[in-house]
Amino acid sequence: MNSNAIRLPARRLAQAAAATVLAAAPTVLAGAGTAHATGGEGRASAVVLRTGLDVSLLDKTVHAPLAVSLNEVQAPASADRTALTARLDGVGGGKPFSLLRADVAQAKATVDKQRAEGFTNLVRAKVHLPGLPLLSLIEVRQVTAKAVCAVGQRPVAESEVLGQVTVLGQQVTLSAGGTTEVKVPGIGEVRLDLSKKSTTTRTAAATALELDVSVNPLKLNVADVKGTVTLVGATCETPAKAAVAPSTPAQPSAEPSAPPAEEKPEEPGVKPQSGGENLAETGGSSMTPYLAGGAVALLAAGAAAFHFTRKPRNT
Repeated sequence: MNSNAIRLPARRLAQAAAATVLAAAPTVLAGAGTAHATGGEGRASAVVLRTGLDVSLLDKTVHAPLAVSLNEVQAPASADRTALTARLDGVGGGKPFSLLRADVAQAKATVDKQRAEGFTNLVRAKVHLPGLPLLSLIEVRQVTAKAVCAVGQRPVAESEVLGQVTVLGQQVTLSAGGTTEVKVPGIGEVRLDLSKKSTTTRTAAATALELDVSVNPLKLNVADVKGTVTLVGATCETPAKAAVAPSTPAQPSAEPSAPPAEEKPEEPGVKPQSGGENLAETGGSSMTPYLAGGAVALLAAGAAAFHFTRKPRNT
C-alpha cells in the first residue's frame, strides 16, 4: 500500500511558495517604474537705458566707444537707480557727465516654473549725449515695456509711451509702430522707432523707444556722436513644460493568496498531464530577474515534494 500522508503537505508547500514569490514581484516592479515630473527654467530680462554709441573727438582723430546701460537685470532681479553718469577722456575735461536722470527708473525680471516676465518703467526722464550738456537728446513723461511668457499661453509683448516727447528740443508726434525723423540744423538728426515688439511660440521682446542718433553739435567737431540708444526694454522666454509622471500601478496585496484546495490522492497508474497554458516566454525584459527568482523557488519546492513522495513508507 502507498501512503499520501507526506505527499499532500509537500505539494501544498510548493504551491504556497510559488504564490508568495509571484505576488511579491509586481510589488517591486511597481515602485521601480515610477517617473518624476521635470521642468526647465524660463528667462526674463529688463533694461531702462542701453547705449551703443561711437564718440569721435578732435576732428575724428580719436574714437571713444560709449556702451553703457542702466538697470539692466536678468531674472530673478530688480533695480531702481534713477541716474546714470559716464566718463570719456576728451569730453568735458574728462569729468563725469550725465547720460540719464529720471524721477522713476525701474527694471524687474521674474521667473518661476509657470511664468517668466520682464517689466520696465521710466517716469520723467531726460537723456543727454556727450558734447550736448545743455540740450537733451530726448525727454519723456512716461514709457513702459512688458514681456510675459506663461506656460500654455502665447507670449505677450507690450510697450507704451505716455504723454509728451521732446527730441533735441523739439516736441514730436510719434507714429504708432513706425519711424519718426527729427532734424535740427546745426546739431544733427535722430530717427525714432516707437514700440518695437516681437513674439515667437516661446519668446517675447518689447522696446518702447529706439533712437538712431547722428549728432555733430554746431559742426565744430567737438563731439560727433553716432549710434543707437534703447530706452526701456523687456524680454522673456517661456519655461519648459513639466513632463507628466505616469500613474503608479495599483499595489497588489502583500498577503499571499489563499492556499489551494486540498487535492485528492492520485489513483495508481494515472499520470498527471502537463497543460499548455503556462508555457515560459522567450526573450528578456525588466521582469526577467523576478521570474527567474520565482522559478528557482518553485524548482526547490518541487524537488522537496518529489523527495518526500518517493521516500519508502516506514513499516
